[in-house]
Amino acid sequence: MKDKRLRIGVVFGGRSGEHEISLLSARSILSAINPDEFDVTQIGITHDGIWLVGEDLLSKFDSGVTPNEQVLATILPDPSRSGLCILEGSDQGEIIQLFTELDVVFPILHGTYGEDGTIQGLLELAEIAYVGAGVLGSSVGMDKGVFRDVMKANGIPQVDTIVVLRREIEDSIDEVINKAEELSNYPLFTKPANLGSSVGITKCMNRSDLMEGLMDAAQYDRRILVERGVNAREIEVSVLGNDDPIASIPGEIIPSADFYSYDAKYIDDRSELLIPAPVPFEISEQVRNYAVRAYQAVDCAGMARVDFLLDKDSGELYLNEMNTIPGFTKISMYPKLWEASGLPFEDLVKRLIELALERRAERDRTEWRFNR
Repeated sequence: MKDKRLRIGVVFGGRSGEHEISLLSARSILSAINPDEFDVTQIGITHDGIWLVGEDLLSKFDSGVTPNEQVLATILPDPSRSGLCILEGSDQGEIIQLFTELDVVFPILHGTYGEDGTIQGLLELAEIAYVGAGVLGSSVGMDKGVFRDVMKANGIPQVDTIVVLRREIEDSIDEVINKAEELSNYPLFTKPANLGSSVGITKCMNRSDLMEGLMDAAQYDRRILVERGVNAREIEVSVLGNDDPIASIPGEIIPSADFYSYDAKYIDDRSELLIPAPVPFEISEQVRNYAVRAYQAVDCAGMARVDFLLDKDSGELYLNEMNTIPGFTKISMYPKLWEASGLPFEDLVKRLIELALERRAERDRTEWRFNR
């Protein structure tokens, strides 16, 4: 029986400001994977980027993992050894040995070095199927500045935004502030271009806030967005699929703070999720249509949560961002929207694994040699 089970590697942690959120998502996913169908290997990546493997590794990460007490692991960019390898010491130095072959990797790595195309590139080189978007969809979806340019090119409305570099903030912050103030009146939002979970985001009500917000965001990325503030309702929709994606019913976030901050998402437990979103049918359908169009525009695959801003004053709808590895706890919006759309959590996880295998089968149809 064991030999017939698909071998799944669940990767969590990572070098990101969203490391702890990754652990929460991984716990929910691990609890939903049927051990009769799947042989699961837990793979943890520390804040310092050290790959580890072991029994009940997630619990050890929760309690503060000590790398030198665990087994070092790696995935090699070598399709002839497409699995998880371990590093063992010997008189001759470290020896790399195959620990287990992997049919599918499920990366639950929110943010940098996980949601940005980096681990996807490694898995492509190793020719291992994986859940979620490929290199292109991941990297474009991750960088909010590039993503918004692509959305504009596809006729999907965006809030007015500028992108500045960390070097500009460090060298001439007064010029950056002047440029930002030309964008719009306050409030303005500052945020890292390549991060999620509202890490590093500041709502700026004046010039002093803006200076602090720019410096805070610059800790987390070299590219920083300044965005016009909108008096908005926050509408989210989940997308699932590869070449023919489908969208769930939309939901609405009622944040406990001025905006859906990190604390409002994960700490104070006072934000509300309204499912379905109490919006007119026409708005609901427009949200779903824009979400699928955005998903296809960046060649996304597997899953994404697409977030919108609905202006309370003008009624305008703006696509805010796409999360290609969304929060995945059982109370997160992505799985809850699918549950409300008729797809339970456990079935959703299984479907994502199936989509990973479908995407790999499609990739295998590509000819990599040119025969004249």
